[in-house]
Amino acid sequence: MQIQAHGGDIYSARYRLDFSTNVNPLGPPESVRQAVISSARFLEQYPDVQCRELRHALSESMGIQEDFIICSNGSAELIYSIAAAVKPRSALVVCPAFSEYEQALHMTGCTNIEYYFCTRANGFQLMPDILDQITDELDILYLANPANPTGVLFSHSLLQEIARRCCEMRVVLVLDESYNGLLEHPEKETLRGLLEENPGLFIIDAFTKTYAMPGIRLGYGMSSNLPLMGKIQTVVQPWNVSVAAQMAGIAALSEKSYVEDVRKMIAAELVFMKQMLQRVGLRYVDSAANFILIEAPPALYDQCRERGILIRDCSSFRGLRPGYFRLAVRARRENEEILGLLSSLCRNKARTLPSYLD
Repeated sequence: MQIQAHGGDIYSARYRLDFSTNVNPLGPPESVRQAVISSARFLEQYPDVQCRELRHALSESMGIQEDFIICSNGSAELIYSIAAAVKPRSALVVCPAFSEYEQALHMTGCTNIEYYFCTRANGFQLMPDILDQITDELDILYLANPANPTGVLFSHSLLQEIARRCCEMRVVLVLDESYNGLLEHPEKETLRGLLEENPGLFIIDAFTKTYAMPGIRLGYGMSSNLPLMGKIQTVVQPWNVSVAAQMAGIAALSEKSYVEDVRKMIAAELVFMKQMLQRVGLRYVDSAANFILIEAPPALYDQCRERGILIRDCSSFRGLRPGYFRLAVRARRENEEILGLLSSLCRNKARTLPSYLD
């Protein structure tokens, strides 16, 4: 069985600091921890299969109709479920990208998978020529904004144009906004406002990154296409969202000031990390997210691991090669430590990187 490479594999290595996974560096709010503890009182009960209270809380928080929302066992479940519901024959994936998009398509038997590559030459930006690949022969398009692993924030106007084009061509646009919640101004970048007028748009989000609760597995999808939502319901397992996850999600949505504080912190630390990377002389992608993609000598991963620091080797991402690494944005003290290590390891090598990184 092929296991997809991901960050956060703390189980196969001794570590002190984990920069390989991109969750909120402050950890979950105390109210979320308490909600999980309180959920133990309900262990003898099945969870609400419709997640009614959680969907109501999401509706209030997001400003969209409750029946436009489906809850899931993490965002990954929806990535697979929507592919299983649509059963696409032809798909387009914007790369580099989260490996599960392609894996989900393979599992549903999609035989024609095409790729749109965001390149280093264009700062890994999405360009208008993607519109040429959105035709009536395409069934589904997967893309993320901000993109993973680059952290690049795509043009809002271009994304709107892509959504309109997909609607005209009857293509399902799966837009992964899992990292939107930790942007400095997330409300300016989301396409949630297009949901009602665009039934081809399906937005994926999760509590994982914003509230630092990957261990609880809680995601959600949003679409005004009720027949499509019904099909997705038929392919997910019943009781897929536990009592603990539902209670944790409801608690998390009340933490408005906590999230604002985290966003300000990440924005400041992102600036700090970019400034320090410039001093070290390492090239990086101009991220807007809570992580940075850097270019460094390929030995960096093992050198960090030997020192108890985990970083994400991004050579497994389609469109990237050895020498690309992703660093999470964490608290200042941790960021200073990883940047100090990078300085000592890479200062004399950064300007002699292999030519394939150009």
